[in-house]
Amino acid sequence: MSTTLPPRTTAPAPPAPERRSAAELVLRVREFVIGAALAVLILVTWLVNHSFLDDQGVKDLLLNAAILVLLATGQSVVVLTRNIDLSVGSVVGLSAFACGSFVSGTDHGPALVLLLGIALGTCCGLISGALVSFGKVPALVVTLGMLYVIQGVGHAWAHGDQINASDVPDSVLTLGSGSVLGIPYLPLISALVLAATGYFLRTYRSGRQLYAIGSSPEAARLAGIPVRRRTLAAYAFSGAVAGFAGALWLARFGTVVADAANGWELTVVSAVVVGGVAITGGVGTVWGAALGAVLLTTIGSALVVLKVSAFWEQAITGALLLAAIATDRVVRTRSTRALRKRRRD
Repeated sequence: MSTTLPPRTTAPAPPAPERRSAAELVLRVREFVIGAALAVLILVTWLVNHSFLDDQGVKDLLLNAAILVLLATGQSVVVLTRNIDLSVGSVVGLSAFACGSFVSGTDHGPALVLLLGIALGTCCGLISGALVSFGKVPALVVTLGMLYVIQGVGHAWAHGDQINASDVPDSVLTLGSGSVLGIPYLPLISALVLAATGYFLRTYRSGRQLYAIGSSPEAARLAGIPVRRRTLAAYAFSGAVAGFAGALWLARFGTVVADAANGWELTVVSAVVVGGVAITGGVGTVWGAALGAVLLTTIGSALVVLKVSAFWEQAITGALLLAAIATDRVVRTRSTRALRKRRRD
């Protein structure tokens, strides 16, 4: 009696070293170009107005970029898995208002505020992640729906009211206005989160698996990677970072409304893509996303100093976004052609 063995399924071979080296080289060049453009922008603006880089000007640049860098860090982890999270702006607004309501008229310290923001954001991220990973609903549909749901909950809760800075404990406000050695707390916090995330993605196996999922979800599944769980974790992280950013938003501004950070989701996605994280997943670094966030916020500050209409900020952001997507497309197409040619040879 003969038995028929099932066909053997082999895991996909890892990408060739040449291809990885080429991809890393492209990313380094992209980040270098962004850094150079940022330096030129700052230099030109300073030459026009020397106050742009005085003590207060530098602090304003750092503070303006801090929250966007945080959001770009969380968003880049999701985009690496070939997904997107359009609800981050709404999560920031809801978290800021919830944290403000929690501490209003009390003496609660900043630790409780930050934990509340993280918990609320994580819950929102888990809902989106579960629908995308286990419900297999397109990420664009899920997160756009979450955006409107969270906005609706925030407006129903606030009833048009706002949290006033006078009702927020001084210890919380100090987190947003204080500094150490002349450097504000917020940029330092953003830098720590950025460094920890970048280290995790580069060093730990689960971090590298996010790149594999974005490169080819089916191949990652065949290789034994828990695609659903990793995708869920990516959304939970993005939500946690957004909730954390909402708590810092309260500390930074003091006076908040339920729709704080309204419209920021597109700015965050733009920062990530401009920073070199491919919208098709699998390529990019959080360092590049942070550079993109700093570049976009610096453009806004520079236009104010140069007395240029705010309309051009949106136009420039759109042009940078289109250029980044076009560059990714050209690089990916050429890499695919080169790989096919090597296989034929």
